[in-house]
Amino acid sequence: MSNLEKVLAELARYEHPLFNFGAENCANGVQVTIALKPEFGVSVHEYRFVISDRELATQKFAWDFERQLFNYLHDYLVEMFTLTPETIL
Repeated sequence: MSNLEKVLAELARYEHPLFNFGAENCANGVQVTIALKPEFGVSVHEYRFVISDRELATQKFAWDFERQLFNYLHDYLVEMFTLTPETIL
């Protein structure tokens, strides 16, 4: 199984009503994409992160992947704020 197939198989275990997940090969491993589902009609950037070949080779890949996915989902949600107290001058 290739690293991309491994990540795609892991992503298939996750479903979310707000987000689509994808993956593609990149120079350093596999790039995972999190995107808001288009039916919401909101223009928001896609969130991308890379899982290195080294991370993919560990015995605990599934656990590490879940932790990374949840952490990056949190980061993505925070990045979606259009106004925060820090942005008010």
